[in-house]
This record gives sequence, structure tokens and C-alpha cells, in this order.
Amino acid sequence: MPERSHKTFRVHTLNQISAKGLDLFSKNRYAIGGDVTESDAILVRSHNMLGMDIPKNVLAIGRAGAGTNNVPVQDMNVRGIPVFNAPGANANAVKELVLSGMLLAARNLIPAIHFAENLKGSNSTLHKLAEEGKKQFSGIELPGRTLGVIGLGAIGRLVADASIGLGMRVTGYDPEITVDAAWNLSSEVKKALNIENLLQHSDFVTLHVPLLDATRHLINDKQVRNMKKGTILLNFSRDGIVDEDAVLKGIESGKIKYYVCDFPSQKLQHHPAVITMPHLGASTLEAEENCSIMVVKQLIDYLENGNITNTVNFPNLTVERESPYRMAVANSNMPNMLGQISTSMANAGLNIRNMGNKSRGEMAYTLVDVDSPVPQKAIEKLELIPGVLMVRYLPILAD
Repeated sequence: MPERSHKTFRVHTLNQISAKGLDLFSKNRYAIGGDVTESDAILVRSHNMLGMDIPKNVLAIGRAGAGTNNVPVQDMNVRGIPVFNAPGANANAVKELVLSGMLLAARNLIPAIHFAENLKGSNSTLHKLAEEGKKQFSGIELPGRTLGVIGLGAIGRLVADASIGLGMRVTGYDPEITVDAAWNLSSEVKKALNIENLLQHSDFVTLHVPLLDATRHLINDKQVRNMKKGTILLNFSRDGIVDEDAVLKGIESGKIKYYVCDFPSQKLQHHPAVITMPHLGASTLEAEENCSIMVVKQLIDYLENGNITNTVNFPNLTVERESPYRMAVANSNMPNMLGQISTSMANAGLNIRNMGNKSRGEMAYTLVDVDSPVPQKAIEKLELIPGVLMVRYLPILAD
């Protein structure tokens, strides 16, 4: 479907989005709000979109956060709609929560606080009872302990660096680590050959991987048996990465001293060895602002120029404009698609000045700058090519 000819984009917000990001939208070019209809883009945080009827007008979805489990990504693939996210924008907030969880467990702070709150009597009685009872909450210190980090993306690296600063030894495992991530990783982080090796030598284990088919129940009965006795397990990634039944067995056997997570669960609720938080990972003012700013900038560049940065389903592709007349084409990653696209444009009398093309898995994306305006018939012929999912015409419009 070609882009509408007028210059105003309509953005539907499904959650409250930080004003720091929304203010980046030009007021004379964007209409934004929770009541916007016929939207060109959707901005979302935690709203569950999985059962939502997403309008045909929608060109992009922006998730003001890292995870996109609440967005129907596969359905958007079929329609050629990119799903943007904000990886790393909330990394510091999650890092600080992980460190908080480590300290809560290492020093037995939750049961100690409950104990102190339930003491009764005069001040002298309270002091006496506190002195008599504090021995049961004796904990451990972090320096010299080993932290195992599974997943060395933006959050995992920050957790590793901060833990090294606290005097801990850090072992990391991430078979999918990118070149950029590897360059930014401290040389003090030791590489584990596999998860089993990491678990066998870690006093603390923290998980920072996305929830995929390959990572669901990554921590299971077998992996719990590989842990050191008294391991403190932290999960601020996704609940499905951990098999809760395996964790409960691990606590009973003594393999796990505490399970600290950000995901409430009936099965884990009220267990004395489980510390659960109400999904606080990105719940800071700074993280919300950072996520909003990042995803809005990416949406603007896509809507106005077709450039793509940080999506979960499209390749990154940024092409400097060399003409006011630009075409964007999303298609299935099949042989000879680029040839068919360029041939169709040549048959329409369009001279290609510049072209960029990238693929990612089953998806491919092309940006083409041409020397003259693109007629509607040329757009329609591109849309008829088998495998083409979306065609957009992106002329520069005067304000």
C-alpha cells in the first residue's frame, strides 16, 4: 500500500509514553495520542497487542523497551511491517536492579527486614531481641565470589562490569555475542565453554537472554543439577527462561539458596527462598525517557526516510538521501527479488540514482532513490511482484 500523499503522520499510543520522546515529533507533521484512528504507526510499552486488530494503514510499530513478546511480530512479518524496539535504553535500570537482587539475597535482607518489623516491646526489648536474632540472617560478601552471566548484550555487559568493580570474579557465556559486544566486554570476564561449565563454578548466576524457543526453560532440572550448592539465581530477563518446578526442586535439594526474579507467579509466591519483584526492570524515570527517545527517533527516520535501525524483524538499513524521490520495498528473502524490483522501476522509466539492500532471515528490505517522481502505476506494478510485502513512496514534502 503506498504512503498517503499528505504530510501528516498519525501515531496511536497504546500506553503512556514519556513526553521526552513524544516531544521529538514535529507538531505540524504528526498527530499523536491514545484516541488517534487510521494510524500510520503504533507506539506501545506493556499493552498486549497479541489479540489486537491492527489497522491496514499501520506502517510500523515502536515498542518503547527491549522485549517485544507483547507484539505480534510474526503477523507483522507477513505484512512487511517493521517492529522497532529500544535495546540498551533501559540497560542501566535493569543492571541496578540485578545488583539490588544480588545484595538482597547475599545478605538475607528480606527475611531480616520481616523479622525486625515483627518484633514487639520497648526499645530495650527490641534491641535485645534484634541482637539475639540477627545471627540467623548472617550473609556473605560479594568480593571474591564468582558471578556467571548468561547473555552478554547491553545489560549483561553492564552487570559484568559493575560486578567486577565490586570485587567479584565474572564468567560469561553467550554463543550469539556480536562483534561490537565482544569489543565492549571487559577483558576480566572469563569465557565459559558452555552453560554447564559456567554453572559449576558460579556462586551467583544472572540471566540476560531473550525468550525464544531455544531459550525457553534454559534453566531446567539438568542445569540445576550442574549448579554449585547454595547458588543464588537471578532472572531479570523473561520468566519462561526458567523452569519454576526445577527451581523449586533445586531449592529443596540445596542447589539454589535464593531465586530472585522480576516475575510474580502463583507457584513461587510466598516461598521463603524466592524474592519476587513486580516487573520493575525498566521502571525508572530515566529508562522510560531513554526508551521513548530512542524508539521515537527510529520511527521518525523510518516514516520520513524509510531508514531502519533496531527492529526485531527487519535488517538494519540506512541510506543517505541522494534524491527527493525515494522508494522502500519490503519482501520475502527470495532469489532475484532485487533484480525484479530494479527491472520494474526501469520499465517505468525511473532512473536509479542510489540503492541499498539488506536481508535478515526471511525478510529483505530495499531503499531506492530515483531521479524523478514515481507514478502510481509504477508503485502498483511493484506491489504485484510475487514476494513483495510492502511498497512505500517517500518523496520529500515541503513543510
